[in-house]
Amino acid sequence: MKLATIVVDGLPHAVALRDGALALIGAAGADLGALLRVGTTAAQYASMAATARRHLPLEGARFLAPVLAPGKVVCVGLNYADHTKESPYEQPEHPTLFLRVATSLSAEGAGVRRPAGDDSLDFEGEMVAVIGTGGRCIPKERALAHVFGYAVGNDISVREFQFRSPQWTLGKNVDGTGPWGPFLVTADELPPGGADLAIETRLNGEVMQSANTRDMIFDAATIIAAISEAMTLEPGDIIFTGTPAGVGLGRTPKRYMQPGDRVEVEIERIGRLRNRITTA
Repeated sequence: MKLATIVVDGLPHAVALRDGALALIGAAGADLGALLRVGTTAAQYASMAATARRHLPLEGARFLAPVLAPGKVVCVGLNYADHTKESPYEQPEHPTLFLRVATSLSAEGAGVRRPAGDDSLDFEGEMVAVIGTGGRCIPKERALAHVFGYAVGNDISVREFQFRSPQWTLGKNVDGTGPWGPFLVTADELPPGGADLAIETRLNGEVMQSANTRDMIFDAATIIAAISEAMTLEPGDIIFTGTPAGVGLGRTPKRYMQPGDRVEVEIERIGRLRNRITTA
């Protein structure tokens, strides 16, 4: 099932894609995160979609991020060997984890503002895992049972900010630089762990990144086990699972995004995320 959060009558509203239209599910003002946090089951989502009284056309819908205020946004760096080779780092033995804050997230169709005076805005197409069932110290062999679904993400970085210090926090948390969505696809409709899916990033129609999620060094189960060793994962938490090679930083000359550029990330069987770059 494909689920999303859109704006309806000025309020966020969870929807399910059904027969080419968006079926309104849940209550007005409630995003998918609200439904996840109360433990809504797959059967309940299906029932709400089947009995929905109001449907809206897909065309013209204003998408929000599927989960508007995740408790945690955990990101994985250096998770594709070819990307590590184009970076200034050695391949780590354990998942390289960093956090995003909620204000750094955005959605399908949202403009991504390049900071004033900066010319280092870089694309990073990624698969996003969304937690459905929380837990601490989750064993790897049971980790995928905690995933509700997967989405498309773009972990956009401001490289000049990122490399000011050994910590990446500033460059990964500029407002609105973490778009994801538009749809969240439930895990039952995809290969385990979202593996073996083609992922591609295009800038103004030109392919910049082309890879497959099976090439991740640390798969989704390993990542979840590693994160939950330290912190309790909760329903609605999201995980950016890492980007493959082809980012602007690794090119000669470097290829950073400019105002007016269109960036798209597409993942097989999940969907396509589109954003335009704007000025601050």
